[in-house]
Amino acid sequence: MSSTSTTLGPTPAVPWRDDAKLIGLVGLAHLVSHYSQQLLPPLFPWLKEAFAVNYAELGFVLTVFFVVSCVVQALSGFVVDRLGPRPVMYLGLVCIAAACVGYSLSTGYWMLVFFAALAGVGNGVFHPVDFTLLNSKVSSPRLGHAYSAHGLTGTLGWALAPLLMTSVALASSSWRMALAVAALVPALVLVVLLLNHQRLAVEPRPASAAQDPGGLGFLKSPAVWTCFGFFFLFAMVLGLVQVFMPTAISQLHGVPLATMSLCVTLYMCGSAAGTVLGGFLANDPMHCEKVVATGFSVAACMALSLALLSVPVWLVPLLFVAMGFASGTAGPSRDLLVKQSTPPGSTGRVYGVVYGGLDVGQAITPLIFGVLMDHGQYRSVLLGLVVVQALLVFSAFRVRSVGRRQQAAAV
Repeated sequence: MSSTSTTLGPTPAVPWRDDAKLIGLVGLAHLVSHYSQQLLPPLFPWLKEAFAVNYAELGFVLTVFFVVSCVVQALSGFVVDRLGPRPVMYLGLVCIAAACVGYSLSTGYWMLVFFAALAGVGNGVFHPVDFTLLNSKVSSPRLGHAYSAHGLTGTLGWALAPLLMTSVALASSSWRMALAVAALVPALVLVVLLLNHQRLAVEPRPASAAQDPGGLGFLKSPAVWTCFGFFFLFAMVLGLVQVFMPTAISQLHGVPLATMSLCVTLYMCGSAAGTVLGGFLANDPMHCEKVVATGFSVAACMALSLALLSVPVWLVPLLFVAMGFASGTAGPSRDLLVKQSTPPGSTGRVYGVVYGGLDVGQAITPLIFGVLMDHGQYRSVLLGLVVVQALLVFSAFRVRSVGRRQQAAAV
């Protein structure tokens, strides 16, 4: 493991316009990644009737998506390090566009599953691609803002998909039309990236044998697996907020479900605003674990109040905004923690494995907390969220501690 200074210095400083253009292009690609994750859930009522399936079977479609994405994410990191990020990014966008068309033409449940797997292939390439581009081409003083923009565009992708799918499906009375229209977004982004292909060029930099023997030496790094665990916990928090908190809080506090759907949107808006602030807070890499810990500590306090206190209906949306904002401030510093734990020449591989924790967490969370929901243990679901957020705080310090020990051993 190299020292922090080595790990944090990707390139000499470049004009801010060049950095901004690259960050914008990478952000567009990341938007499509998150967009692809939320295409089917808004259409579940239509799909349930069209394919005569239940919600558990539709949930399995999403599990297939995330399991495939996890595997591809880990493997694509090796391809990115060997071939460079640009062709892998293009392939991911093509897969997502093709999956959207496939969804719209599906005549049976298993066709839907197949195209979910194809969409998972497309989604799985983006984190290794994105962070290889950002870490190798954005000047160090602007990396915090780059991570902030990256997180912000992902949040916008989550917001765009439900809005577009529901609007088109209602306007056209056709879920097939909605999914066919969905293909236009990755297709248009692909055109924009092709027109700017020179800005996405990165020379492949395979690690030397001393740095990463056999290409798998990075897997021996405790920091890599500590980061994986951190992202696993982060995905559980996100899954709980997006999937189970609306129903749980509606049952506990008598908040109408329509209002709770708005609360999830407010959480995402708060998270987006927090991510912008987090870009400035991440400018000091020596304190990034403290930023992460503070953000999730505040978010845990908000969740605990919702679990244990008698909260008036009007206060619930405000608590969601505060919880989203606090979590959002931690995002850029979270990504910087991973960068500090990345051996030189292994960016794609490390981010592929580490961010695989997101897919694993999102695949497992419904299985664990769905049981509590089925048994009406709504308070336990919220307390579970508090526990996971507390573990995130501990995990942030653990990542930094392990990374520093490895850096000291490499000196």
